[in-house]
Formats: sequence, structure tokens, C-alpha cells
Amino acid sequence: MTTLLLGGRVYSAAMPDATAVAISDGPDGVVAWLGTDDVGRKQFPDARVVDLDGGFVTPAFVDGHVHVTATGLAVVGLDLRAATSREDVLRLVGEYARRHPEGLVWGHGWDESGWPEPTPPTTADLDALLGNRPAYLARVDVHSAAASTALRASVPGVDAAAGHHDQLPLTAHAHHLVRAAARAALTSDQRREARVAALDLAARSGVAAVHECAGPDIGGVDDWRELRALAHGVEVVGYWGEAVASAARARELVDDLGVRGLAGDLFVDGALGSRTAWLAEDYADAPGCVGNAYLDGAAVEAHLDACTEARITAGFHVIGDAAVTTVVDALARVVARHGAPAVARCGHRLEHLEMVSEAQAARLGSWGIIASVQPNFDALWGGPNGMYAQRLGPQRADRLNPLALLASQGVPLAFGSDTPVTGMNPWETVRAATAHHTAGSALSARAAFAAATRGAWRAGGVRDGVAGTLAPGAPATYAVWDVPGGPGALEVAAPADTAARWSTDPRSRIPALPRLAPDAPLPTCRQTVHRGVTIHG
Repeated sequence: MTTLLLGGRVYSAAMPDATAVAISDGPDGVVAWLGTDDVGRKQFPDARVVDLDGGFVTPAFVDGHVHVTATGLAVVGLDLRAATSREDVLRLVGEYARRHPEGLVWGHGWDESGWPEPTPPTTADLDALLGNRPAYLARVDVHSAAASTALRASVPGVDAAAGHHDQLPLTAHAHHLVRAAARAALTSDQRREARVAALDLAARSGVAAVHECAGPDIGGVDDWRELRALAHGVEVVGYWGEAVASAARARELVDDLGVRGLAGDLFVDGALGSRTAWLAEDYADAPGCVGNAYLDGAAVEAHLDACTEARITAGFHVIGDAAVTTVVDALARVVARHGAPAVARCGHRLEHLEMVSEAQAARLGSWGIIASVQPNFDALWGGPNGMYAQRLGPQRADRLNPLALLASQGVPLAFGSDTPVTGMNPWETVRAATAHHTAGSALSARAAFAAATRGAWRAGGVRDGVAGTLAPGAPATYAVWDVPGGPGALEVAAPADTAARWSTDPRSRIPALPRLAPDAPLPTCRQTVHRGVTIHG
């Protein structure tokens, strides 16, 4: 049976003027044809017809960096990202605790960098509010967390661990220990509810697949195994952040865990907001502090070498410039040993890659290293008064997240949200990439959309040449959107601060996208389909 969608607009480079698309139904559904309504009706007279009523059909999105369970805990629980002050955090925690009078209080998302008084919640604050109740409140970047005395007391040796402080949020190993204790306090029903809520949110957002960046210090092995066993229409591509030193161990881990690679959040360093990203120079607002190094050059090289020999994707969480230099230098040694083609075929990837130089970008591009990046980081923390400028000073901050530089040097881009750090709405991600705070760092909407669709499929190892597109023979993985203003509001736009590399004239047959200006309302998802099966709508 064939389904014929007509009466809308279809985003496809293969047929930029298409108003209709024919889909072969079923779990292996593919795009059968694109064109105009009248031709479609004649060519598929027996098809099941769906009137799009002006809807906009695009390839479904892929979120290239997520944490499913943590996202769901924020969706169904205590999300602190909107808190405007320390007092506001405590108000939200108190309200949540009264509604849920038993068990662990798990919260996520406070960010003191934008508060009038940038003072994070303390242990004493939580104890005064919650008494002997355990509480874990992760900072927005999940590289530090406030924890109550009751939770801290359940972790032997935490007071001797690196990153411990009696009152201030915990970082480094102390944070990992307390987070593990907080995870253990969650019930299996809570974890399952959270996962379903997160994947339902993805489907409602037009996202058909996510790259779960799992690891020992993030969710633990049980969390990954439970997520992998969950039946849901959103496809979960797993990465495991654990370093290895031999090809045999790399193969063993991949086979045992069923992951796509030993990559994702394998931490070389931490995050700028928590002052744990590894810098070459001191933080501007913390003299004497250069952040944390969790893996040295030898460990990074050993992991890359083992995975390259095993033909397995390797990768790292890498943010600070010292961390980036450590990884790029290790890659150079591995390339010298194995050759650039052997490295490139593995699809090694770097998560975040916020502080990269032009010379480093050129080397990464020549080796086929994938940059899995989050444009919303700049939207949240960029600009002259943003968190980046606070932590680094304006000159260094202006060099962060250089999307256009990476693209210009041939580095393949894949976009993600790092949810629950930023929201999962993929149009917000695309818009953020087109409206970068730093002049010359933005991408066109077309390039940004590609990084959030086709580029993210490629980063996940799907390199059939059609995944993430709507072209004959492509998997029927698509979303139908209601676009504010209707089909006539679609446009072809270039970044405001660069010269266009193609015509923006509507007659040029360049596929058009919704208007993504900062004040423009974004599309809403009507339906999400993955390989011919509806997963939302």
C-alpha cells in the first residue's frame, strides 16, 4: 500500500518545488516519489491520500547528543532551568518537596551565572528546607551539583574525593560519587517513567532518533541496559564513555553493551559553567583555576589507537582549549601510526568542541573527525554579558563554538541538544546556529538543517547517502509541521553576517525553510514518522 501526502510543501533538494510525496507503507517504508499533486494522483490512483492542508514535510530530526533518563526526570519532575535566583531555586524545591513528600528530591538546571547575585544553593540551604531528606540538584551543565547532608552522608569517602566542598556544589569525582548515590535512590518505575517521557518528547518534537551519550559516571551501566531494552518508536543510538587500552577490550565492551562506539561523554574535561573545562590559561573570574583534566594525552592516545585498530568509533567530551589540544595532538600520533584513511573510516567524533583553533579545525577536517556540537550553548551563554564572557573574558569568549570555521575546514557537523542541558526543540537548535553571537561563526539555515538531520545520521554511522533526506529510495523518516504563516512563509536565507553561497531568489529551486529570525514563532510538529511507522500524531 502507498500513502500519498499532498496539498503541502516538501523539503527536498531532489525536488525543491514538490507539494506531494508518496510513501510505501510498513516498517521498511521508503520514499517512493516526489512531485506535484496532480501528477501524484494520476501516478498513484490507488494510494491512501492524506491532505496535508498546507503542512510542511521535512526529514525528521536526529538529536546527536542526549541523556534520556536525566531529560525525563526534568520533564516529569523538578526542572530548575527557569529559576531566576538562589531564592527562586529554593522556592521551587520547597514546592516540589511538598507535592512529593517522600524519597529523593532530584532536580536539574539551576544556572547562577545569570542571577543578580551569582550564589549557588548550599548544603545548609537544602538542609534547612528539607531536613534529613536526600536531595540532588544538578547545575545546568551537569558537571556540578548541590547536595543535602542526608545524600552526602550516604556516600562513604565523599569528603576525601576530589571536588568536595562542605557547602558549595560538588564537582569532579565527588560529584560523580554523589550522582551515583542519587541514581541508586530512584526506583525502577521512576526511571522507566522518565525514559518514556523523554522519548515521547522527542517524538513530539519531530525527532526520530537520538544519540544517547551513556557512561559509568553519567547514568551507569544499568541505566543504559534498561534504556536499550525499552520498546519505543524513537530510535536510540548508544555510545559508551569508557576509556580502553586495547582493541580486544574495545570489541568486548561494544559487543557486551550493544553500543555504536566508545565515544560520547568520555570526559577529557568538564564544563565552563562549573569551571571544570580544562583551559590553557586561568579562568577570568577564578585566578589560579584552569579546570580539570580527567584523561591525559597517553590515555587519550591509547583509547584512539585501540578503537582505530578495532574499527570502532571513538570519541571524547572535550570543551576547554587545553583539552582540545590534548585530543588533537593524540589524534595526530594515531594518524601517523595508522594513516588518515583508517582513522576516517571509524567515524571518530568529538562532543562540544567549543574552543578549537583554525589550525586544529583544518587537521580535524583532513582526518574526517566529526564534530558533534550544540548551537544552543551559544544562544544561552554567548554574547558580551553571557556566561562565556564571565568565565573567559570577552576576547576568548568570542572564539567559542565556531560553527562556520569548522564547516569551512571540512569538519562534518552533527547537531544535538545535550538535553537536559538545553531544550530538545530542533528548530531552536537550527535557529541558534543561524544567529550566532560571534560575527562570522553562524551557518546558513540550509547548512544548519543538514547538520541536524543528514549530518546527525552520518555521525551515528548511517552512511547510505539518503538517510536524513527526502529523495526516492530514502527511508520514510519524516515530520509534518504547521508553519506559522503557512507554506508562503517559507524562505531561503543566508547568515546575516556572511555572503550567500547560493541564490536566495525563490526561483532558484533551493529548498526553502521556515523563517528562523529571533522573533519568529517556530513550527509545531503535527506528525513524526520513522521508517514508515507513525511515532507521533
